This record gives sequence, structure tokens and C-alpha cells, in this order.
Amino acid sequence: MFALTEADLRLRILGCADGPASFNAVATARGFRIVSCDPLYRCGAHEIRDRIAVTYDHIMDQTRRNADEFVWDTIGSVEELGRLRMDAMETFLGDFDAGKSAGRYVDAELPTLPFVDRSFDLALCSHLLFLYAGQLTDVFHRASVFELLRVAAEVRVFPLLELGGAVSRHVAGVVEAVRTAGYHAVVETVPYEFQRGGSQMLRLTSSNP
Repeated sequence: MFALTEADLRLRILGCADGPASFNAVATARGFRIVSCDPLYRCGAHEIRDRIAVTYDHIMDQTRRNADEFVWDTIGSVEELGRLRMDAMETFLGDFDAGKSAGRYVDAELPTLPFVDRSFDLALCSHLLFLYAGQLTDVFHRASVFELLRVAAEVRVFPLLELGGAVSRHVAGVVEAVRTAGYHAVVETVPYEFQRGGSQMLRLTSSNP
């Protein structure tokens, strides 16, 4: 979803709003430098596991009701999606305690992050900004994007759709704001689409690297 290359993976990467995902665990096992941040990480592994168990059936039911909003080619069914997500969460949970002790899982959330300027080469944010357009304001989106640009030389956000499948109402305003501030903003198509029509990311970079 972020069109990451092997060269990208060698950078200092921040995953923002990562939740119980396996990216940090898998990338760290390959020798890459990843820090993930999410307010979920203030909880212990047992509490996170309990939260996953409580919400799992509800999320799967929602996905079944909205199945026509997704592309079922690589992932063939809701049941397969559930298995893949649970496998990823188990990988995350198996890594969480060690990763938290090592500083790879940080309790933090947008729009204010506890990192010094340019702590990272690349910041990734998936399925938070733009997606929850009705719940998160335009002010929140702009503040969050500028905060990501403060801590990282490059920012990539995916997808550009809001819930329901329309292009997010916040994309145009964010792009205008960052360009006015002197940053480069480019919408790129990526080789990933699960939410129907959601195959684009926003790439943001500074004009003064």
C-alpha cells in the first residue's frame, strides 16, 4: 500500500497509528529499523489480546455487510481476511513486549508526537488520516500531516478514501495547505487495492531535505 522498495526499508521508518499490525515485527526480524506509535500501546499484551477478541466478531460482521466495498481477488473471502488479520495480530502480540522494551512500540498519537525533528527518514500512516473523515476534523488532518512532516523527511498516507468509498473530503485541503507551506505533495497509484477504488497514496516531501 505504500509502494515500499528495499531501499525504503533500509531507512529509519515511523509507522503512525499502526495498531496491532505485524509490520514492525516482520521488518525488525529482517534487520530493518522501525518504530511504531499508537495509543493502544499504553496497554499490556494481555489487554490488547482481550480487546481484539471483543471487537473481532463485530468487525467481521461489518465487513460482511459491506463486502461490495472491497476487492476480493488476492483475499478471497471475509473468512480468509479474518484468518490473515488474526495471524498478523498474533505475530504482533508475540513481539510486543520485547518491542516495547526496545522502544519500537511507543504510546503516542497524532496530532502531537514525542519525537524530535527529523527523527525518521520516512513516516507511514495507513487507515487513519482521510479514512475517518467524518470523525476527524480538517484541523486535525492538517495538524497531523504537519506533525508527521516535522518528525520525518518524507510522509506517505494511505488510502485517500473515507469510509463508504468516496475520496476523502480532507484530501484537497491538506494538499493545498502543505503546498502553500512549501512542501511537495503528490498523489500516486500503488500496486495494492482492497478497499474498492483505494489504490492511491499521498506522498509528501520537503523542498529542503
